[in-house]
Amino acid sequence: MIWRITPRFRLAGNSLVYNIPDMALVSDSERFEIQPVSCAPALKESVYEALKRAIMAMDIYGSSAPLKLDERKLAGDLGVSRTPVREALQRLEQEGLVCTVPRRGAFVVKKTKAQILDVIYVWAGIEGMAARLATIRATDDEIAGLRGLVAGSSDSSQMRGSIDEYSEANIRFHQAIVSLSKCSLLSETAEGLFVHMRAIRSRTIKDRGRARSSMSDHTQIIEAIESRNASTAEQLVRDHALRLADHVEANVDYLE
Repeated sequence: MIWRITPRFRLAGNSLVYNIPDMALVSDSERFEIQPVSCAPALKESVYEALKRAIMAMDIYGSSAPLKLDERKLAGDLGVSRTPVREALQRLEQEGLVCTVPRRGAFVVKKTKAQILDVIYVWAGIEGMAARLATIRATDDEIAGLRGLVAGSSDSSQMRGSIDEYSEANIRFHQAIVSLSKCSLLSETAEGLFVHMRAIRSRTIKDRGRARSSMSDHTQIIEAIESRNASTAEQLVRDHALRLADHVEANVDYLE
């Protein structure tokens, strides 16, 4: 594994702030990136947010290898002491994103196949209700924004060359539906599941036929939300997630 980092300083008001630019832990199949952290009064929160964002963006299931978070390296690379890093890891452990193994350190949590299926089942209910609420609460302009997330994806030749771009658009599409519900409790609950939903969706979208099926489903979902058909929108979104569960059950063999 290779750490890439280029520290720099910037002027913020009357203070000189030390930034840690994009840092990546690169291996064959996973990527760990940390956004800049400033030496501000809210340092603890900044470190926590930086680590959480990095974990959320990781390809958790891209490799069978354990994803270790080295406290000493993280502290050094962020330019902070180990105390705020340790506290951030403890918070992330409470949220279920990190687990600490005695005498081995902290690791990003990887769920088993059975656990992933449970996550998808719960997500199906959450996002389905979010879609129902979106038909009631979202404005026409907000709903129109969903179209932008699938625009240009219907061409098969483009899809073959841009599967990674579509994968990211796919993730943003599902985030947008939850956001359009304008229900803070739904959003908070979804956030706790999102890291694993994002990871498994990113991995399975590349499986044969999954991207095209996803695009078709998204179009139908948008049409239902645009027409303010709450029951249909909820059912389509729920079924979309449950088809992911069926695919994982039948085809995914890289989870324990």
